[in-house]
Amino acid sequence: MTKEIVILQSRLQLVDPQDCTDNSDTLALLEALFDALIRRAPDGRYIPALAESWELSEDARQWRFRLRPGLRFHDGSPLDAEAMRFSITRMQRPEIGATLGAPAVWGQYLGGATIAAPDPMTLTIETREPCADLLDVLISGYALPPHLADEAGFLDHPVGSGAYRFESGTGGNEIRMVTNPDWRGGALPERRLIWRQVPHAADRARALELGEAQVATRLSPPDAAAIVGDVTCHDYIDPTSIIYLLNAARGPFADPTVRRAVNLAVDRRALIAEVLGGAGSPLGGFVSRFHAGAAPEPEDIAPDRETAAKLLKDAGYGDGLAIEIDCPTRLPDEAQALTAALARQLAEVGVSVTVHEVADRVAYAEQVRDKKIHDMCVFDSSPMSTFRVLYEKIDSRVRGSWWEGYRNEAVEALLDRSRSTVDPAAREALHRQSYAALRKDPPWLTLYHHTFTAALAGTHPDWRMRADGVLDVTTLP
Repeated sequence: MTKEIVILQSRLQLVDPQDCTDNSDTLALLEALFDALIRRAPDGRYIPALAESWELSEDARQWRFRLRPGLRFHDGSPLDAEAMRFSITRMQRPEIGATLGAPAVWGQYLGGATIAAPDPMTLTIETREPCADLLDVLISGYALPPHLADEAGFLDHPVGSGAYRFESGTGGNEIRMVTNPDWRGGALPERRLIWRQVPHAADRARALELGEAQVATRLSPPDAAAIVGDVTCHDYIDPTSIIYLLNAARGPFADPTVRRAVNLAVDRRALIAEVLGGAGSPLGGFVSRFHAGAAPEPEDIAPDRETAAKLLKDAGYGDGLAIEIDCPTRLPDEAQALTAALARQLAEVGVSVTVHEVADRVAYAEQVRDKKIHDMCVFDSSPMSTFRVLYEKIDSRVRGSWWEGYRNEAVEALLDRSRSTVDPAAREALHRQSYAALRKDPPWLTLYHHTFTAALAGTHPDWRMRADGVLDVTTLP
């Protein structure tokens, strides 16, 4: 008899598998149905998936992947190197990988690359420029069947090669999947996954308590703690960083002294307590502690308002500084409350705030992309890739969608070196230098990560959420 497992999420949306998304609910669905050349292990490392091995040339431009033998899509069609060539080539298209107004995210890295299948088991990728961190992109390169992927209605009945096959759904609040007996990792126990959308965390927790579900993600820690019964709870950090982008092109934040001052003025733990009810983790640098090169949570995360006030005085704002903040009404959903709390803290070092609220979130993203922000704006930074954050958001030569005028030539030189550094440990050391440099000269006002809880029915002491906050159904007990 097929065992049914009901999984509750706040969001239930199947998108093009090669869209650029860091939404954990969406990725959980995609990664159940699809596989890529590589996969993320529970601790965040890259491990073999469709590819059993890979090599990178000394110039960091030529990749060679060796596929596992006998791979097939859910419809029985072969998943060979030619199918992978189609899938990775598809990522080069300008309409693929767009997100919130940022077009062709993958094309930034794969544009102009030569992708070939010299034999049925071998895929090669040659990039125009060195790109030793290309795996950060290829993890989103899900294998798609060439004869179906671009057909109308593909998302109504998606076909992948993942551990689960699509059964029904996509049109409402429920999606059903069943075990794929031919999965490359070996068939899992015969199961039917029933994914349901339940927007409110308290309702998800209550359903788990009543036995109406077996898994619930993105619970608030208090809601999870209130569950009565035999339930395993695991707190985890969402690696999406909640930040304020600073306008470093003009205005007061063009001065690095002022950027550093506001970072020193903020009490992150107090913001987490006030705005998130304590369900958060302070952010000490431009990426989370789970990113390559990031240091553990720094000891000096506490505010230093005396130094902040001195820096503002040195910058010419001893009599006060007036700034304007752009604030959306969602994403993050606490943006308005956060901005109000932040304004109260900044007032303690003589900074006064005028807030401009924007209700249309897409228009807000376009405003940021077009570099039309005021002095600062509420935003987040979500790629689980130190390299991508540096390249897309901080490198002044690229001037990416979310770059706001910041320039640090030393960090850009480190990025150039890391792109050509094949050894992972040496590359991480370079990212660590960038992390340290960006703490001294911050491009943003960095604040915190959300803390969530995942809950499973029963006792499972060894189970953990993955480091990127995505539910990996292949690890469910």
